[in-house]
Amino acid sequence: MESPCTSVCSIDAATGYCRGCGRTGDEIATWTLFSDRERRHIMTGLHTRMSALDAGSRLETRSVRNDRMARERTRK
Repeated sequence: MESPCTSVCSIDAATGYCRGCGRTGDEIATWTLFSDRERRHIMTGLHTRMSALDAGSRLETRSVRNDRMARERTRK
């Protein structure tokens, strides 16, 4: 089953969107109940939702954070 989950679940109070994937709490909770077509429809709008989140409020996934930290260490 396709999912935009990044294992970073934190709902932004201002938008109601998850800072990791852009879905609403209700969408996350009922994701497995949606048809493939419904999930694809939701996923097509996630980029716009993520843009609505302030870049500073987005949370990094563990792998993204580890990659960033490794790059910073090599610069020193």
